[in-house]
Amino acid sequence: MRIFGAGFCGFFMRLLMPVRLRVHFRITQAPNMNPSSFAALALSPAMLSNLDALGYREMTPIQAQSLPVILQLRDLIAQAKTGSGKTAAFGIGMLQKLNPTWFAIQALVICPTRELADQVSNELRRLARFADNIKVLTLCGGAPMRPQIASLEHGAHIVVGTPGRLRDHISRNTINLSTVQTLVLDEADRMVDMGFYEEIAGIVSACPERRQTLLFSATYPDDIRKASAEFLRDPVEVKVEAQHDDSQIEQRFYEVGYDDRNAAVATLLKHYRPVSTLAFCNTKIHCRELAAELRAQGFSALALYGELEQRERDEILVLFANQSCSVLVATDVAARGLDIQSLGAVINVDVSKDTEVHIHRIGRTGRGQGKGLALSLCAPNEKKWVKLIEEYQQKSVQWFDLKSAEPAEGGDLHAPMVTLCIMGGKKDKLRPGDLLGALTGDVGLTKDQVGKINVFEFMTYVALDRRVADKAYASLSNGNIKGRNFKMRFIETDNG
Repeated sequence: MRIFGAGFCGFFMRLLMPVRLRVHFRITQAPNMNPSSFAALALSPAMLSNLDALGYREMTPIQAQSLPVILQLRDLIAQAKTGSGKTAAFGIGMLQKLNPTWFAIQALVICPTRELADQVSNELRRLARFADNIKVLTLCGGAPMRPQIASLEHGAHIVVGTPGRLRDHISRNTINLSTVQTLVLDEADRMVDMGFYEEIAGIVSACPERRQTLLFSATYPDDIRKASAEFLRDPVEVKVEAQHDDSQIEQRFYEVGYDDRNAAVATLLKHYRPVSTLAFCNTKIHCRELAAELRAQGFSALALYGELEQRERDEILVLFANQSCSVLVATDVAARGLDIQSLGAVINVDVSKDTEVHIHRIGRTGRGQGKGLALSLCAPNEKKWVKLIEEYQQKSVQWFDLKSAEPAEGGDLHAPMVTLCIMGGKKDKLRPGDLLGALTGDVGLTKDQVGKINVFEFMTYVALDRRVADKAYASLSNGNIKGRNFKMRFIETDNG
């Protein structure tokens, strides 16, 4: 996505219609106050108290740069890598001016994927605890329409949704966006990349022209930046440099033949043996081929790409997040919205032609205080893209010989956990505690042998230590979940 016509510019003109407000005031702070402290901002005491309770002591760089702008009711284009705290940045800003007593949709957040929408909604609910009765509603595809319509009839203050489902509600006249004061586009460039151009245009046209528009994105290509700059009135643009500390993420580059990349991935996995690996390929076909080859060699590997049904995507992400799948092979677009907190390694099977995408990819490992490992395979014709990465990073990359990557001794190539799918969920009043109680009580497992428990509307996924999974299945099959019998099956890490 590099060349856009008049239609694209027209879309952004509607999308980023500026708030016709000239608000200029300084946020004052007490003498000697830490400028990166949330207390340095004009936030309510209740908001500050909740932030402190949530462990928000100091602002991240993107929060420090964007929050003063947001609180001045200015439009904003903000660029920062994943994990930088951008959700809290726009969340705090929109909640500070929200009126809980006015039961209307005052803020709208549009996200590219259901996973990201769920993450944003959960974070906003945590941030909204400072006030009573702030309702955050999530509207995504893959979920029944009727309960969403009923929730909208009861009202909401903030709506977080995906483009397709939001447009569905607009076409049915089941949502009223005329009261939106804050519009947030999270990963706006990727939403257009994923083909949501028309949907977003329709959603934005249903919002008032006089509003505050905030764009947050991990990458922001020059063409979109230039197009939006032409029609934003006095816009504010902030960017947190998307570089990664060498002490946090170790980058290693390997030169391989174009046809040897899949074998090289297996070699690196056998050498480093990361518990969880995200491998990036540029095409859906390559994702499927690589995942199949890795499974043939004994790895627990799955492919994630566009065109998967939502149920398939949900299951794949659950398996990867709960360590029932060791290697997730994905395209950049399909991987948007993934939030895997502990990722052992990232492998760039194909070098990205976009340097910011490369930085965004490797930033998925080494989150928090953990150490990260980023391994990049480079065919001879891709060295020109590596040169661009070096220029962007302002330093040379480190090359290593693949022959030195000898297989590590011992260890199983399979994932440490397996996932049990139980045909019952929230609709059946199941809760994570019910499953944990049954497994540690009736079945006799220890808490360490039970991993993540994900309860959805109609399904529940439980991660179990591979060594005791069969025992758990046999016991639970006899009706040991709240005294009831639920159908269940193990999910195989094989999606073809």
